[in-house]
Amino acid sequence: MPATPTPAALEGDDLETWSALATVLEWLPAALDGQLQRDAQLTHFEYGVLYALSRAPGGTLRMSVLAGYANSSLSRLSRAVTRLQSRGWVRRSPDPTDGRFTLATLTDLGREKVDDATPGHVETVHRLVLGRLTQPQARQLREISRRIMRAIRDEGAWSPHDSTDAVAVVPTTGRTS
Repeated sequence: MPATPTPAALEGDDLETWSALATVLEWLPAALDGQLQRDAQLTHFEYGVLYALSRAPGGTLRMSVLAGYANSSLSRLSRAVTRLQSRGWVRRSPDPTDGRFTLATLTDLGREKVDDATPGHVETVHRLVLGRLTQPQARQLREISRRIMRAIRDEGAWSPHDSTDAVAVVPTTGRTS
């Protein structure tokens, strides 16, 4: 059976569905950024970096791994980490196992910052997204989102399970500041 040709324009249900998703893609990042900037003086991107580090073994990840999780170029991540480092929340160091890589490590102050920022962020996520859905709808949203993610890229997205499976380097001293 031949494949159905792609329509030349979005119309009807397709247009309604795409329009709703496109609006969420525009509005949600701004809403998350606004809350975090107002309450924690962080961008959503910076919060994501701190959160990923807080979930990594020893609070440490290679910058290249962190860039993949953040869907970021190394240069964008480096600028963000420089800002976080200037505030005392992250430390950079050469990877002792392979000096070609740089490690980002969450400091004690950084852990406090992400711990302080998380309740407001969680409340916003629940208020804007999760609290608006039934449990079955939340599961559907998760599956739909994963399907779209796989259509864009087969790998590289961060998931909550990565906190234990991450390619991370734990500092031998165990210290985070």
